[in-house]
Formats: sequence, structure tokens, C-alpha cells
Amino acid sequence: MSPEVAPALRRGWRLQWEPAQQRHVLLYPEGMVQLNESAGAILTLVDGRRHEADIVAALEAQFPGTAEIADDVAAFLAEAGRQGWLEASP
Repeated sequence: MSPEVAPALRRGWRLQWEPAQQRHVLLYPEGMVQLNESAGAILTLVDGRRHEADIVAALEAQFPGTAEIADDVAAFLAEAGRQGWLEASP
């Protein structure tokens, strides 16, 4: 994903909190991806309106003093895009 694009979850995919697993999961027609805490925090902000910088700013406000948030978000969004989890917002 490019920083200039507002990422959105791929059509047909859904982020959901799973109480039994105490984690976010990404549901898609063929299955499910269990997410770690960082991935879940990032994907809760992926809505097709926020750009990468907006997501970073929201996470920096939520987790003040955490180092390298911008790098982590960029790396995660790039990998999620390569995995086909995200698409550019229409």
C-alpha cells in the first residue's frame, strides 16, 4: 500500500474481536487469520478514509511514547497489501 492511498479491507473481508481467543481476527470467505495485538490495533483504524499518516497519528495518541510506530505501520500495511488483505479505497 502506498502512503498516499487510504487502505480498506478487501471486499468480503471483515475484522472482528473474538472474545474466546482474546484477539482480533480477520475473517474472509475461505477462513480466518488470527492477528496479534499490533496488527489488530492497526486494522481497527483501516476504514478506507484514513491514510497511513492518519493511522500513525491515531496510534501515537493511543500509545504515547511507543517508538517506531510509523515504521511498524508502514511495514504492516505493505505486508497486508502483499497478502491481499487490503485494497485501495474507491
